[in-house]
Amino acid sequence: MRLRLLTYNIHKGIGGVDRRYRPERITAVIGHYAPDLVLLQEVDDGARRSRLDRQYELFGQALDMPHRAFFPNVRVRGGGAYGNAVLSRFPIAAARNIDLTYPGRKHRSAVYAVLNVPTAPGGRPRAVHVFNLHLGLAGFERAWQLSHFFADHPFAGLAQRTPVIVGGDFNDVWGRLGRTFFEPAGFQLPQRPARTFPAWAPVRALDAVYVRGNLRVVHLFRSHLREARFASDHLPLYAELEFV
Repeated sequence: MRLRLLTYNIHKGIGGVDRRYRPERITAVIGHYAPDLVLLQEVDDGARRSRLDRQYELFGQALDMPHRAFFPNVRVRGGGAYGNAVLSRFPIAAARNIDLTYPGRKHRSAVYAVLNVPTAPGGRPRAVHVFNLHLGLAGFERAWQLSHFFADHPFAGLAQRTPVIVGGDFNDVWGRLGRTFFEPAGFQLPQRPARTFPAWAPVRALDAVYVRGNLRVVHLFRSHLREARFASDHLPLYAELEFV
């Protein structure tokens, strides 16, 4: 069985070019790829700029993804907050927020979700451990965040053969985080990182998907949809994963 995954910094549903709040563009882009699992960053919840929408519910309903987890990170002036979300076609057995805030910097976190995913028709579901990260803007901040992430629970308690997915917006400006942190931890690296930022003319591979354990990446590519160039300031990254 293959697991279709999409990670996407949606920029609160506000276009990077026209600065318009049009959540239907985000829905159309995600829906085109019919993913089983979606990792979203910069998701608004009750903010005026996004019509007070609870975006993880809005997109979850529109995409027919009934299993959802959302945790806010940053409070918005005038009310509401934004954070990270996981949308899934498969049951979420457990979910929690992992604080990755560097002292004195903007609040950052990872959403941790355990999914019950069937690996074969009629077979017993397999627990897949999913982490949705949104790291900081400074290099020292990202290094500190990943060092803490790998050293602490729950990641530190997972066996090497356990299926693990780590994806999101790593703000990996220089493209070094995979070799420095993920490869030594046993993760599969992409042969060629996909440039996802800025969406209208991408030059940086800020977003990524890494897998470990009984999983491998079969396909990995950024969206080439015209709509995706305007829906956010990032392009979504799509991956097909296979159990081995």
